[in-house]
Amino acid sequence: MFSGMQTLRTPEERFANLVEFPYPPMYCELPDGEGGQLRVAWVHDGPDGADPVLMLHGEPSWSYLYRKMIPILASAGHRVICPDLVGFGRSDKPTRRADHTYARHVEWMRALAFDVLDLTNVTLVAQDWGGLIGLRLAAEHPERFARLVVANTGLPNGDQPMAKVWWRFREAIQNAPDLDIGWFVQGGCRTQLSDAARAGYDAPFPDDDYCAGPRAMPGLVPTSPDDPAATANKTAWTKLSVSPTPMLVAFSDSDPITGPMAEIFQHAMRGAQGIDHPVVRGAGHFLQEDAGEELANYIVEFLRR
Repeated sequence: MFSGMQTLRTPEERFANLVEFPYPPMYCELPDGEGGQLRVAWVHDGPDGADPVLMLHGEPSWSYLYRKMIPILASAGHRVICPDLVGFGRSDKPTRRADHTYARHVEWMRALAFDVLDLTNVTLVAQDWGGLIGLRLAAEHPERFARLVVANTGLPNGDQPMAKVWWRFREAIQNAPDLDIGWFVQGGCRTQLSDAARAGYDAPFPDDDYCAGPRAMPGLVPTSPDDPAATANKTAWTKLSVSPTPMLVAFSDSDPITGPMAEIFQHAMRGAQGIDHPVVRGAGHFLQEDAGEELANYIVEFLRR
């Protein structure tokens, strides 16, 4: 079928020797919004009948970011599902930046989670863009979610100024002649990535033609109240703030981009009241990389309660 969306698909051999990531990909076809189909990937682990833990990554990573956390949650008896956003990981990569919109990314993850996988009683684990997308899903489909975990993320609506470091990141990733994805991930970590781990982050992107998604995402963050996603995000925040769904706020101590949001979530969200919220120490923006085991154990404890 002809699709108005031109896409690339990362060759499988790019993923052949991933360190600490033995999970075989699952695939489905979703409407691309232009009359065609996109292949979207996810990995999963843990008992099939257990309640799902849906872990959403952000920019410019992919489900590989959760490799230290998946085994801990699965061995605690949870069914773990980690999708790759469209344009990232093993999912298809639209080649035009304009094909990436905030609304489309929300819809693609909604279609995967609910139309394809029919997930219910979901625990959302959301970091970076995983929160910008996942919190919209949680607000718009509250009947599907049992618990929420927010980690170094937010739900910007254009009313709050973005940090200077974020503007520098946006400028760099939109305008770099060639994107070194592993370098950008390293920049968001406190610990030193191994060469093998950096190669894991580079794997989805053989060359710059595959990088429209990473280049587009910073430009989709609402930075003014007239942004196309601003109203939907404001509505979602209002709904979440009164929602009784329990929310664990598990931010790191060293994220210059989202750090201030931890206190805002803790005070503004009804579901966050009366919960002991951890601070993940010695971790940067990508706390799954710096302290994934620690974060996973906090989530296991939250689920146990």
